Amino acid sequence: MRQIKNSKWLLLGLMILIGIAAGCSSSKNLAKMPPDERLVYAKKLFDKGRYSDAKLQFQILVLNNPGSSFVDMAQFYLAECHFKLKDYLIAANEYEKLINLYPQSEYVDDAQYKIALAYYKLSPKAELDQKYTYKAIEECQKFWEEFPGSEHAPEVAELLQKSREKLAKKQYKTGDLYRRMGYYRSAVLSFDEVLAKFYDTKYAESAYYWKAHCQYRLNDYKEARDTIQALLAKFPKTKYKSKAINMAESIEKKLEKETLQKQMNHSANASLLQ
Repeated sequence: MRQIKNSKWLLLGLMILIGIAAGCSSSKNLAKMPPDERLVYAKKLFDKGRYSDAKLQFQILVLNNPGSSFVDMAQFYLAECHFKLKDYLIAANEYEKLINLYPQSEYVDDAQYKIALAYYKLSPKAELDQKYTYKAIEECQKFWEEFPGSEHAPEVAELLQKSREKLAKKQYKTGDLYRRMGYYRSAVLSFDEVLAKFYDTKYAESAYYWKAHCQYRLNDYKEARDTIQALLAKFPKTKYKSKAINMAESIEKKLEKETLQKQMNHSANASLLQ
């Protein structure tokens, strides 16, 4: 939640103090409660963690006061109640309403951030379908386009990286499964996907090494050598360094043997033609 920073928040704080002093939440009939007092009452419920009760009060405020100066606040807290209750899809929809209906609200950047976070909360383990992770990334990108200077920028950057890490993990695990099953060509394609789309994640290093390993097993020695060189260039302190160097030495021997065999074959063919 953003820090108190404008007159609307100061007004709300004053209303809460007045509400406490007057005992408005206990002595008034809820059905007849004025909007300003209902707002105080709803916020007090929210602060106490009574999100279901607060949600009802914010709904009443939003429905009955569409043109009021505080309706955007009520709409935001309505979305927040759903978020706190882990109704993430509904929360995302309510945040979206805030952005669409009140584009000048001070809460729009908060809402866009929480939309991305809601979809990230919905994303399952890496092994499962990642449609919500992709949606979280999409919403993070919207945030960067609209609110690059927002105080939530560091949080969104972290959320975006976490989402990318999860997608990278899924793609890497796919390649690793193919490798273990001996489907080296398919494994190489999966590792290539990691390196093309998620080169800045922690899975890139392993993707390079195991891609080279699979290429080696496919007898694609020159390609494997190039992959090892890329690994050592990008990760000079890689945990695979000794294994990669050993593989590179083996590759050189294989290539030398291939070259020698070709020379012998060429000499044999030349002798036959004489």
